[in-house]
Amino acid sequence: MDSAIGFTLNGKPQTIATDPDRPLLEVLREDLRLTGTKFGCGEGSCRACTVLINGEPTPSCLTPISAVQGKTVLTIEGLEHGGRLHPVQESFLAEGAFQCGYCTSGMVMGVVGVMRQNPRATEQQILAELDQHICRCGSYVKYRAAVRRVVGLTQIHKGPA
Repeated sequence: MDSAIGFTLNGKPQTIATDPDRPLLEVLREDLRLTGTKFGCGEGSCRACTVLINGEPTPSCLTPISAVQGKTVLTIEGLEHGGRLHPVQESFLAEGAFQCGYCTSGMVMGVVGVMRQNPRATEQQILAELDQHICRCGSYVKYRAAVRRVVGLTQIHKGPA
């Protein structure tokens, strides 16, 4: 039986009537046509489907849509602001931190989540999140370079601690 699920998606109120047990990933991709979040394994281990739920990096393939009732969901599509990419996206692009690009949105969302939770996150803290993600192409060196770039940029803007 369908239920009305209300949540905030990429800064806008969203209500969808659907089976409350459907995975968030399926609803995002099939019903809402937000295809930036990718299906990788369906088990939460690859983290290609990572979105932020109330700021926490979360595998959307394991999250029933009912779990986001009243919460805030941010997908890769919601990162750009005023036509500008998020600094993490810019860093990934500048470093060529993608090969096939399939895992990239999940990695970007994981990094953004850590940095939102802790604006003074160290490279090691961010890499700990990134280490949970699987890249089948093996572009880890470039992902790490992108993290170093974004950490360097945020340190410049923050100034000394």
